[in-house]
Amino acid sequence: MARRTLNLEEARTLPRWRHPVMLLALVAAAMPVAFSTWSALLNNFVIEIGGFTGVEIGWLHTLREVPGFLAIGVIVLIMFAREQTLLLFNLALLGAATALTAWFPSLGGILTITILSSIGFHYFETVNQSLQLQWIPKAEAPRTIGRLVAVGSGASLLAYGLLVLTWKTFDLDYNLVYMVSGGLTVAAALFAWLAWPNFESPEPQIKSFVLRRRYWLYYVLQMMAGARRQIFTVFAAFMMVERFGLEVHQITALFMINFVANMIFAPLMGRAVARFGERRALVFEYAGLAVVFLLYGGIYLFGWGVALAATLYVVDHLFFALAFALKTYFQKIADVPDIAPTAAVAFTINHIAAVFLPALLGYLWVRSPASVFAFAAALAVASLLLALLIPRHPEKGHETVFAPLAPSPAA
Repeated sequence: MARRTLNLEEARTLPRWRHPVMLLALVAAAMPVAFSTWSALLNNFVIEIGGFTGVEIGWLHTLREVPGFLAIGVIVLIMFAREQTLLLFNLALLGAATALTAWFPSLGGILTITILSSIGFHYFETVNQSLQLQWIPKAEAPRTIGRLVAVGSGASLLAYGLLVLTWKTFDLDYNLVYMVSGGLTVAAALFAWLAWPNFESPEPQIKSFVLRRRYWLYYVLQMMAGARRQIFTVFAAFMMVERFGLEVHQITALFMINFVANMIFAPLMGRAVARFGERRALVFEYAGLAVVFLLYGGIYLFGWGVALAATLYVVDHLFFALAFALKTYFQKIADVPDIAPTAAVAFTINHIAAVFLPALLGYLWVRSPASVFAFAAALAVASLLLALLIPRHPEKGHETVFAPLAPSPAA
């Protein structure tokens, strides 16, 4: 039987729990159940089972980011399938690959299953970002996206809490935890497919490659964000295990603190972005990240202890939570039909550095971990300078502070 298709106006007649934003909330909760569990166990799993060093972990994350670099392929897929269908299919793929992770403990097996989960994750995130900007009105976007971030943090917190309470108590193994978390994500994707109709966006999306000159600042900030995030994702958590010897339940407890903080502060950050604007929010984020990365380097140079490292890890996550301000900046300057193809292009741009930085910096890491974090601090400072080019009130035709003097035509 064919699924119902409703436009966003018609969707308001549905029960509240079946509104489009509630579907976004469900997938915001379901994705971290698999991905956060995978992340929490990864460093211990690859060190204990796979015998990884900084070199291997660098290569793993480089290969994991290749699907992100190829996220532009979403443009081809939306020619044949609805974005909503792609969203749920890739959520299920992420869950299934996570469930099977411990079945392949060799280097080749870990890399293969990681690529599959990465395809699900990156294509899910590309489409999810697109649908958020299409389905949520501009005036409500900062607050609503902030709440969605909090929902995802709550789901991660629940997963981590269960890990902390049960990992040693019941002597769990990697296979059981991966199977349960991945299976729950697959079940959530299936439920979402059955419970919600198809939703039509207000304006049809362009189903071809879009690269516009007037979006140039958004593209550059995306590229810088991707490079910084890779350094944090790969090496900050790896440091906690390699240098300080944290075990699974300790790493997971640290992740729990992160997500409690995100649950509390993400909605507040959404209100702050709505009040103070994207430029101030991003400048604050990048300045904070520069300081955090410099202090990370100081841990290796001056022998500072695990307490500071753990504190910085939490603060780092809080600053990264402000990244949704970049989404709402684009929403304000974009033509609505550009949102889906530009989300794919932006994800590819975001992952340009990701396909080579982890591997290259993995070799630098074994010689000088402090240099890796110094490089990340320099990227944060460069991002801060670029963020100053965002107008106080960005809009179409006023994409940068230079736009009123020399408007950039579309390419």
